[in-house]
Amino acid sequence: MKYTCTFLLFLFVIPAFTANAQSSYLLPEKFYLQKGEKLELHLLQSEDFAKQSDLKYLPAKTAKFILVQGKKPVDLKPLAKDTGKVVLSYSPSETGTTLIDLVSTTEANEMSRSKFLRGIDEDDPDKIADKVKSSNQLYYKEKFTTYMKTLFINEKDGNSAFTKPLGDDYEIVIQQNPYKFNYGDDLSALVLFKGKPAVAAEVDMFIKTADGNIFPQKLSSDASGLVYFKLSREGVYILRSKHFEISKDKSADFESWRTTYTFAFSSSNELPNTYREFGLGNKH
Repeated sequence: MKYTCTFLLFLFVIPAFTANAQSSYLLPEKFYLQKGEKLELHLLQSEDFAKQSDLKYLPAKTAKFILVQGKKPVDLKPLAKDTGKVVLSYSPSETGTTLIDLVSTTEANEMSRSKFLRGIDEDDPDKIADKVKSSNQLYYKEKFTTYMKTLFINEKDGNSAFTKPLGDDYEIVIQQNPYKFNYGDDLSALVLFKGKPAVAAEVDMFIKTADGNIFPQKLSSDASGLVYFKLSREGVYILRSKHFEISKDKSADFESWRTTYTFAFSSSNELPNTYREFGLGNKH
């Protein structure tokens, strides 16, 4: 098998968000587990590339936390930790390509008009900024749900359970196994909103390489809800998208759905394998 190296934890932050916006991600310390190794999973939040913080696992705010590998998903909520660092230490019972999905909810968050506008994506595909600017309202409440996926390998490639939608309101579904592909190969991902293809959905893709460089790319889904991209560099890939709507719930003015997806790609066996070598310090 071509993929034999391991990856330690990478930090990602999406610059398309302005300074007051936060994005959350699931990141394993290793995307490829050797026999007998445990998955050590982190939940991170960040505003920019220079600063990051571990998020504490909050059971009351966790709607779903599952591992998808075989026919029946494994409920990870009883195994999760609220230490603020590793949120899960787990030995998968089956080998193969493995997906983890975590859904986090929040109550309506009130903020000033200016702060709310600063937190809207620069591209603003849902035209929320125009609605806010045309209103005289001084404070806004936003209710959001975050859907986080990460894909890793336990011992070897195998199974396609991760290609099936999981029923999240907003989700990215990778259509091919990136761990089986080679440099330059094309991949596609399906973007779904409430079970239907999300047409013209804006998706940010970022690649963090071993030398610490970050390569961004903006994608947009077609009429079938699909985005296409290449495995153009070795490193950790993150896909991220969000969707805004005027809230139908009186407890908030707007509602947003945010989804992130992380996985790793390598075409060689010669990548650094320590956290410090990737220029990320020695936090964990």
